[in-house]
Amino acid sequence: MGNLANLHELYLSDNQLTGGIPSELGNLANLERLDLSWNQLTGAIPAELGNLANLEWLYLFANGLTGAIPSELGNLANLERLYLSGNGLTGAIPSELGNLANLQELYLSSNQLTGAIPAELGNLANLQTLSLAYNQLTGGIPAELGNLANLRSLDLRDNQLTGGIPAELGNLANLQTLYLWGNGLTAIPAELGNLANLERLDLRDNQLTGGIPSELGNLANLQGLYLNNNGLTGAIPSELGNLANLRGLYLNNNGLTGEIPSELGNLANLQRLSLRLNRLTGCIPVALRSVPDNDLSWLDLPYCDE
Repeated sequence: MGNLANLHELYLSDNQLTGGIPSELGNLANLERLDLSWNQLTGAIPAELGNLANLEWLYLFANGLTGAIPSELGNLANLERLYLSGNGLTGAIPSELGNLANLQELYLSSNQLTGAIPAELGNLANLQTLSLAYNQLTGGIPAELGNLANLRSLDLRDNQLTGGIPAELGNLANLQTLYLWGNGLTAIPAELGNLANLERLDLRDNQLTGGIPSELGNLANLQGLYLNNNGLTGAIPSELGNLANLRGLYLNNNGLTGEIPSELGNLANLQRLSLRLNRLTGCIPVALRSVPDNDLSWLDLPYCDE
């Protein structure tokens, strides 16, 4: 197949192909799309694929590939989509991937990648989706990711990331989903309240401390807010009652204190509410009775009309 000099597209996905990816595919100088996903391919990704100067799509996800991601993939100047998820890839994410100026979608999730997230990924000016979830990445979230002006989805869940969430992520004006749960992150920056298009903010199962920033009440398009299973303290900000589109609010299993703000009763679209395992006092706003899925009975507090 490496002799097919005029080939533009090669689709072999969703079969039962086994063995390795032939390095000779790197000879296909005119190839624009290569899809080998959903097979049983094993072995390493050939470095020779970095010779495919015209390649726009590279789909190798859902196989049994192992070894490191070749740094040579950073030579694919025309690449728009790189899908390597669902393999057994190891080692660090090559910083050379930051050279892929035309990249729009980068999926490296569900591998065994280690080391830090390269700051160079912040150079990917056209990137819309970045998924590094379900790996073993360590260190902090690079502040440079705040340069990704076109990013719509950032998924770093279920790694071993530490430190505070960079304030620079508040610059991601087009971001719609932010998944950071299942790490060891320690602080929520107020700047996340600048994410005007954000629909889902999931920070559960970290080591977050301090208060919930009142600025989160500025997220007019937010539908899901997950802050549960952390070490957050202080009062629930009354500004959360401004989230008119909110459907799910999860604040359970923290160290929150004070009264439940009556403003939460303004959340007319709220379908799920979890406040248990905090140290809340006072009474429960009556309007919260109408939330279909709630854990208010766990609070052992009266309703405010009783």
